[in-house]
Amino acid sequence: MADARLIRELPPDERPRERLLERGAATLGDAELVAVLLRTGCRGSSALDVARGLLAGLGGLAGLASGSPRAFATRGLGGAKAATLLAAVEVGRRLARAEIAEREPLARPAAAASYLVLRYGTRDQEVLGALYLDTRHRLLAERELYRGALGRAAVEPRLVLKEGLLVGAAACIVFHTHPSGDPSPSAEDLAFTRRLAEACEIVGIRLVDHLVLGAVGRWVSLAERGGW
Repeated sequence: MADARLIRELPPDERPRERLLERGAATLGDAELVAVLLRTGCRGSSALDVARGLLAGLGGLAGLASGSPRAFATRGLGGAKAATLLAAVEVGRRLARAEIAEREPLARPAAAASYLVLRYGTRDQEVLGALYLDTRHRLLAERELYRGALGRAAVEPRLVLKEGLLVGAAACIVFHTHPSGDPSPSAEDLAFTRRLAEACEIVGIRLVDHLVLGAVGRWVSLAERGGW
């Protein structure tokens, strides 16, 4: 009940839930939106206080999107609050997937990276996959191709290209995750990208980019770095 008293002490136009209903969700800050999801706080701390601490500890909304039940539990959230946050994040991922599939061209690295970070930023093991695009760089298909501690030297372009040919792709964006959190490409990453680009050219599928995904929304575009 301590949280309820603290929230009630705020003027009505400063209470997150009331502001959301009266003025719309876009008027709320990040912490206020998370507070609405949390509903209640902890002893001596309002939901808004808990939300601010959670975002500060995880590194903002990008860190929240990468959160896990264990990460939330270590910050004092119970199962119900953790489940609410995880469900909200998954709704965001699915909306992003639907929007990209229907409308959003993926010619710019940031457009693809923002989507992929939502989808794969929580993985605790390495994942390599591809987004297959049409001639206008709209998403045709998404495939997760490899998972686990595979060195890039052991990965062949064959499966990347096979899936692309099956869906009739004109282009592709390859991506992989670095569970360490650092998206800096390795020498193996660069060598693999060059081999893949050469193979793509032979079969007529354009390699648009190779994105390396790190932690808390960090990513690197090898196309921007001149990786091949």
